[in-house]
Amino acid sequence: MARRVVLLRAVNVGGSKLPMAELREVAQELGARDVSTFIASGNLLCDVDDAEAFDRALEQAIEQRFGFFREAISRSPQELRAALEAHPFPIEGERKAHHVYFLLEPPTEQQVEALLGRGLPDGLAVIGRDLHIRYAEGVAHTKLTPALILRTLGSHGTGRNLNTVEKLSALAAE
Repeated sequence: MARRVVLLRAVNVGGSKLPMAELREVAQELGARDVSTFIASGNLLCDVDDAEAFDRALEQAIEQRFGFFREAISRSPQELRAALEAHPFPIEGERKAHHVYFLLEPPTEQQVEALLGRGLPDGLAVIGRDLHIRYAEGVAHTKLTPALILRTLGSHGTGRNLNTVEKLSALAAE
């Protein structure tokens, strides 16, 4: 079994209620071990045999049980640590302005160029399957929406601020 951090896109926002106790229960029913969650935004830590199969089964189980589909995007503890170490922007001011947007699939070079060419004021860098963001005016005021990211990079994803990524990385390493 391998340790994974599973990040669910857009839960407990916009009417998509997913209690973390029930998420842990669903994960255990799917065979995950050593299951825990961190804050109520869809962060699941667990040990699984096959990460890709577990992620897809979790998506289906959530849709069947809760009535909405959400992508499950997982990373190993090492991948989380690597994303933190690769974050290319100097941390100035609020750390909450710095995010890693974890993508299901790595974008092509042309897709990355299309995103960077949009002239957004936010700092953007794609490293592998991760979009690193430094929000110029905060998350609430950006034009960099999940829909724009999906259209431009061709992949669903979900973002977490650096504080959350650091905490998840530490919890996964325990």
